[in-house]
Amino acid sequence: MVRYLLLIAPSSNRVYAGEALRLAERELAAFGETVLRDAGLRDVSREEVAGVEYLGFTAEPPLTDDQLGFVSNLSGAYVLFGWEGPESLRPVRLTPTAYYDDDLLTILKYPGKTNEQFTRLLLNLTVAASQRSAELRGGERPEPSSRLVVCDPLCGRGTTLNQALRYGYDAVGIEADNAHVDAYAAFLRTWLRRKRLKHRVEIHPVRHERQRVARRLTASVAPSKAAHDAGADQRVTVVHADTLRAREFLKGRSCDVIVTDAPYGVVHGSRAAGRSARDRRPQELLDAALPGWVALLRPGGALGLSFNTHLASREEIAELLTRHDLSVVDSPGYQGFDHWVDQGITRDLLVATMPSAPRPAGHE
Repeated sequence: MVRYLLLIAPSSNRVYAGEALRLAERELAAFGETVLRDAGLRDVSREEVAGVEYLGFTAEPPLTDDQLGFVSNLSGAYVLFGWEGPESLRPVRLTPTAYYDDDLLTILKYPGKTNEQFTRLLLNLTVAASQRSAELRGGERPEPSSRLVVCDPLCGRGTTLNQALRYGYDAVGIEADNAHVDAYAAFLRTWLRRKRLKHRVEIHPVRHERQRVARRLTASVAPSKAAHDAGADQRVTVVHADTLRAREFLKGRSCDVIVTDAPYGVVHGSRAAGRSARDRRPQELLDAALPGWVALLRPGGALGLSFNTHLASREEIAELLTRHDLSVVDSPGYQGFDHWVDQGITRDLLVATMPSAPRPAGHE
């Protein structure tokens, strides 16, 4: 039996920093129900040692290397110690999965950006609930044909896509705002050039009956020359289109997890004329978009969604997900993530899974 103390990483977001320890406690509980269910975690609690707060937990027997791999990828994980008494903290090596530097996520700042630690938390919980949960541990890079694919159907300027890249996954996004797509393309090109990584970033029109109906950003990215030479480039695709048209531009059953923020109902900066997906109420948007999103999920996949509880209750969102043939994960470990973000925004999340075998159309 070993008692561990986890030091939580500092957050540049002052509001999120105040909630980080509590959210890390909830995230560890969710891991304890999924990827760490065999670790025998117990006595999870906050502890203070020499004036510093830690997240403490006990494992019996001690964590294996594989289990430490999952702990390393907790969104708030910073430093881990084995605790043998108030004056004896033994460092335990963490091995977080990070194929690219963290400034891929942190360097880009803009109004309305979702905190990157929360983005990672939501992605973690969604992958952990899916049948591809073992890939949350990291380790050997899978073959490109079997690489986990993350989709954000309201991808904005790509925070979720970039976190997927850091984990070694492929990424797919849909975004209706022309400026967001251009900003993401410009950032990705500049960042990859500055890091001197092998890459290609292109934007092409998508035509139907000789009319341009969308634009498609495609990128190939490799974390090293050796990976590029071995043909192990990761793929990023962003379609400039309304998310309601997802199935017009993306292949069905092509994504393992879907991770996104429902509209929070707060306008950040100016907005062009017209009504985009993000202008809709979350219930309205989800009811219209979920058939297309669910069609993208592979059997055994999962969908993770954050939302503003001032606009939609947890019960309302759960009912919508259930109505569209998803099974909401409502175990204790997947509850208690609600937290204050800003005036008018209290954020919560839900994760739901796709049946291992998709249900036939028109089922009762």
